Amino acid sequence: MSELRTDRLLLRGWRKSDLAPWAAMNADPEVREYFPGVLTREQSEASAALFQADLEQRGWGWWAVEVRATGEFIGFTGLDPVEEDMPFSGVEAGWRLARTAWGHGYATEAARAAVDFGFERLGLAEILAVTTATNLRSQAVMRRLGMTRNPADDFDDPDVPEGPLRRSVVFRLAARSS
Repeated sequence: MSELRTDRLLLRGWRKSDLAPWAAMNADPEVREYFPGVLTREQSEASAALFQADLEQRGWGWWAVEVRATGEFIGFTGLDPVEEDMPFSGVEAGWRLARTAWGHGYATEAARAAVDFGFERLGLAEILAVTTATNLRSQAVMRRLGMTRNPADDFDDPDVPEGPLRRSVVFRLAARSS
């Protein structure tokens, strides 16, 4: 399983000590503002177990993110194949951080490491990122990564109930040709 390092962050496998802060993050309505709801502790633990299983099986996926200077768990970032029920396919970059980690550039730094891994180690031709049309903070991270949006790719997420969170946008980044 790969670990990725940046100047300030370690993207690594999931540990038992991550479960309580992960559950707290997923129970925070602000962190989950652009999702249909908060998660229970059991749902959070189950997701972390799935993330770890993917990392062990593939060597990549949704890594836990730790601040190197303090060892603090602050969320996750990584890459994952797009779910089959989506109107597009490929590999998606994603991130979610605890509120205390917002505004420090961590999401962009961690996502850039994951995107670089996808292009350099996995040889991907393109990486996608998806969020709700109203999640401007995530869209700003996508733009900082160099991703672009074509409004023709926007779609209604089949996994989200009718309402303001259903409309989603897709950002894309192509591998740089050598």
